[in-house]
Amino acid sequence: MSLAGRALGVAAGLLLDRALGEPPDAWHPVAWFGTAMGRVERALYADARLPGAGYALVGAGLGVGSGLVLQGAGRLLDGGRRAGGGGAGATAAVATAVAVACAGRLLRHTSRRIEDRLHAGDLEGARELLPWLVGRDPSGLDESGVAAAVVESLAENTVDAVVAPVFWGLVAGAPGVLVHRAVNTMDAMVGHRSERYARFGTAAARLDDAMAWVPARVFALVVAAACSAEHRSVGRGLAVLRVVRRDAPAHPSPNAGVAESAAAAALGVELGGPLRYGSRLEERPRLGDGPRPTAATIAEARGLVDRVEKILVVGALAIAWAGSNQPDALGGVGGWLTSHGIRSRVGR
Repeated sequence: MSLAGRALGVAAGLLLDRALGEPPDAWHPVAWFGTAMGRVERALYADARLPGAGYALVGAGLGVGSGLVLQGAGRLLDGGRRAGGGGAGATAAVATAVAVACAGRLLRHTSRRIEDRLHAGDLEGARELLPWLVGRDPSGLDESGVAAAVVESLAENTVDAVVAPVFWGLVAGAPGVLVHRAVNTMDAMVGHRSERYARFGTAAARLDDAMAWVPARVFALVVAAACSAEHRSVGRGLAVLRVVRRDAPAHPSPNAGVAESAAAAALGVELGGPLRYGSRLEERPRLGDGPRPTAATIAEARGLVDRVEKILVVGALAIAWAGSNQPDALGGVGGWLTSHGIRSRVGR
């Protein structure tokens, strides 16, 4: 399947997630995967890195295997064709994988619920909802702390649950999307620095870092582009990238620091600072310049990540359109049209 064909599927998958959101947990493949990996953990767990590497290998294999099954089903729908851009079945396979892996609508919806509770003065209610987005202890957070946690989560999770599925869908189709989703889910399950997972979760955490490295930087670039477009000033976008370059290296995560510093710069606020995960306190570096976030900042951050997603949809459609105008390119969308008996007028 060509890049253009994959791009069409990526755009369709993003639009499906925007329209439909998440299925119930009982029907969600990511929830099924989490249940399966819980059983794998019980079977393999030991306080050592080697069993953790085995765990990560099993999970990644399940992700790749699921993607290959989905890809094969699409190929069967297309009559077994391998050449060309792929037919409707191949496009549907990529779209399905991206829709399953993406969670942009859920992120925006959850952030809005927390924002509404803060605006209503219900700080305790906002704290109760926060674990839907972050792993930190919300019990001691004031309004600004809750708002900062939501903004940071919107940035980091947009990388994991929007940009990365787009990137891996373009690179490797359904298998790429689903192996990333598998790796990211394992990181959420065992990749944190607790006493139990400090060694066992190392492989999953490092693999997740590797797979999100490019998407995090794509996110920063798209945020910069969105700022430049909104303010009609290239300088605003360059200012975002300067803050990322200055602040992100101090963050303990090679990717979260990039996403969070880009969001901080775009919104004109300061993120980071002390965080509590259960009994463990972390002093995170300060990211960006400006006041601490408020409830109103959540709406601004939600608008920012929504614009990022829309830019990705347009970009994917542009790639698909460009491929449709390259009928002689191996596997282009033009090849897909030709394989369906629709002759392209381009190049006659």
